Amino acid sequence: MKKIVMIEDSKVLGTALSGALKIEGIEVFWAHNGVEGVTLAKQEKPDLILLDLMLPKLSGFDVCKLLKTDNDTWRIPVIVMSTLSDPESQDRAKEAGADFFIPKPYDLADTLKEIKKHLN
Repeated sequence: MKKIVMIEDSKVLGTALSGALKIEGIEVFWAHNGVEGVTLAKQEKPDLILLDLMLPKLSGFDVCKLLKTDNDTWRIPVIVMSTLSDPESQDRAKEAGADFFIPKPYDLADTLKEIKKHLN
């Protein structure tokens, strides 16, 4: 079974996405802030990380940099999903190590397709 760590502080978005992923047979570990997300990613070593940029305690940019410079997590693909979707924010996310960017609000079917593509 594939594992995803989702780092998302919105209960509504997180619940909807984790529910859809579980239906697809994907195990989801959910962190609600950046610090918790880094810890969970190191602990679970998932196949993929879904990352919001605007998070409490540690920004998504910083989370991504930390994960991409850590020996245990640097290979894990990171998909950023954020309302901060202006070109500057997308560039900053890519500079921090993000593998792909999905602007919010997102289309669930397209997002699931992209997630599956990065899991394979």
